[in-house]
Amino acid sequence: MTEQILKDLQFFYPEVALTVTLLLAIITDLMFRRSWKPVATVVALGLIVTGALVLRQGEMHASIFGNMIAVDSFAFFFKLVIILSAILIVVFSLGSNELNTQGRRLGEYYFLLVALTLGMVLMAGASNLLMMYLALELSSITSYILVGYTREAQDSSEASLKYVIYGALSSGLMLYGISIIYGITGSLDIYTINRVLGNSNVNQLVLLIAGVLTIAGFGYKISAVPFHFWTPDVYEGAPITITAFLSVASKAGGFAMMIRFFKVTFIDTTIASQHLGGWMSIKGFDWVAVVAAISVLTMTLGNLVAVWQNNMKRLLAYSSIAHAGYMLMGLVVLNNEGLSAILIYFVIYLFMNLGAFYIVMLIANKTGSEDIEDYKGIGPKAPF
Repeated sequence: MTEQILKDLQFFYPEVALTVTLLLAIITDLMFRRSWKPVATVVALGLIVTGALVLRQGEMHASIFGNMIAVDSFAFFFKLVIILSAILIVVFSLGSNELNTQGRRLGEYYFLLVALTLGMVLMAGASNLLMMYLALELSSITSYILVGYTREAQDSSEASLKYVIYGALSSGLMLYGISIIYGITGSLDIYTINRVLGNSNVNQLVLLIAGVLTIAGFGYKISAVPFHFWTPDVYEGAPITITAFLSVASKAGGFAMMIRFFKVTFIDTTIASQHLGGWMSIKGFDWVAVVAAISVLTMTLGNLVAVWQNNMKRLLAYSSIAHAGYMLMGLVVLNNEGLSAILIYFVIYLFMNLGAFYIVMLIANKTGSEDIEDYKGIGPKAPF
């Protein structure tokens, strides 16, 4: 067993690097209590090293720690998105007036950011329902704290509390769904679950209920309707840097888990291989209709409610909700082209969304406001 664990560790270097970075950040913060810059430097270097280790995994294909985590090109893509987002957020944080106020200690902010990144990276490769839940909880708990980090802001604590309440509800629903799946299949490994569902007659109604409940956890992470209620308040109350990170990296981790869960668990691999990249659901289990309905609702509500927003972060929150609906369309079509479309979308979305939030941060630094009304006349005032 020890031999196998040591063998598997060679595929786990990025996660180990993030853990080491987290510990070094805590030690550095204790050593340099009067300055946060050494901690930020350690975190930035740790994330760059982690990114370099991820790049070495591009051609790897393995399942480690008893099928708990998959190391493949799919996880590789989402890990890169998450790590790149984290590096850019560290850079943004250095220039944020909202964070860098006199007397505020930022050591905790930076090592919590690393913990959040670690949770999302684990989400990208999780191939066991228990691992998926643990990774989701690690990223959720750290994000609850980061959302309420600027305690002096009027809406910060409210945003954090709402995030905790909605997160706890979605987490409970997901756990209940996982327990039903375990009850009818006797396993938490998604590959084993696929084999059991393919070889036995399972009650379709029970399976549908379990699938819908499990979607609650994924839907909460990607801000899909009707699990989106936390998004506008949290985006508005959190520091701009954390809002930007949640809008991209959190969505990436959620989509990685959701796609892997459905692609492996509910797809008949023997039939799918005969359809040149097309996927076929197991024994008529039509979860596609559920995801399609969520996609349509998410796109519609995200765009309609965005129309009457007067705060830039709330506006971008509803934009983020709508984008989740667009990306879900790629999952609904049930083929490899749809999956490729989601990945391409994520690359553009990464730079577009982080860029939008960076502009909001720069203007907030100058004006002290995120209200759209305060953007009046900004063209003549600051043409560049």
